[in-house]
Amino acid sequence: MKIIGTGSALPHLVVTNDDLSKFLDTNDEWIRTRTGIQSRNILSTDTITELAIKACQDCIKNAGISVSDVDYILCHTIIYDAIIPGLSTFIQDELGTDCPTLDLNAACTGFIYALDIADSLIKAKKAKNILIVCAEETSRFVDWTKRETCVLFGDGAGAVVVTEGGEDCKFRLKTQHTDALICGANYGNSPFNKVENSEPYLYMKGRDVFKLAVLNSIRDMEHVLKLAGKEFTDVTYFLLHQANMRILDAIRGQLALSEEKFPHNIEHTGNTSSASIPLLLDEMNKTEQLKEGDVLVLSAFGAGFTSGACYLKWGK
Repeated sequence: MKIIGTGSALPHLVVTNDDLSKFLDTNDEWIRTRTGIQSRNILSTDTITELAIKACQDCIKNAGISVSDVDYILCHTIIYDAIIPGLSTFIQDELGTDCPTLDLNAACTGFIYALDIADSLIKAKKAKNILIVCAEETSRFVDWTKRETCVLFGDGAGAVVVTEGGEDCKFRLKTQHTDALICGANYGNSPFNKVENSEPYLYMKGRDVFKLAVLNSIRDMEHVLKLAGKEFTDVTYFLLHQANMRILDAIRGQLALSEEKFPHNIEHTGNTSSASIPLLLDEMNKTEQLKEGDVLVLSAFGAGFTSGACYLKWGK
């Protein structure tokens, strides 16, 4: 499987750390030194559905294919404009395709999970060209009165088109239960439901998440590199989930590798959940940082706790 196109879309509203300091007990230095984030894009008058569609259109154009060439749409989102139907159906309708679609939710690791499913569909000869889009509106489930969480996140959509060919990809996916990162749900207003509503905002145990992220990311990447018969030094770029610059630095430090191997854009996007890696891929693709034959290792981690890694070679 290989990636033949990338696309992205961000909300028009840019929110800086100084903007947040107007209503939170925080400032630019406090946020930057703890997260590496300087600004993020937040949905205001636009919608996540609109962003997802724009990212897909951008991606299909970049891939040099037509909409009719898309055989399957995989869409990952944690929350969007509706509960049902799935976001992928709105995308399909706007694009004008009649291919099957599937919505996923694996938290911030969703892009890796979607790549694994796409790889399986291609190997099973059930699809040739698969559109993957990750569209996340994390601003909807953080508590904007708590600086510990709301300063971390941004909204956005990233997409790729994958197709048959290229070097065989290697994957590792892992899930384990933990309460280190959770977000409750509203149970509705059934007169028969006696369950007390859980907290509807994101709750995070920062230190636990840090340890889980670093440990699982390194283990997952070791696993896929072993499957590929490669060493860490053989990798051109490690594209990690853009969760927190301290986490990225800790992973890089334990591997004792150069900063150039760990590109990042968290400083101007924040944590965009599953959209973070495809957003970074698109940025690197459009600025021609990626070259034919580059060895890439993708790694993500998120609520659940989910984690995953993917080994692949860049080349259209």
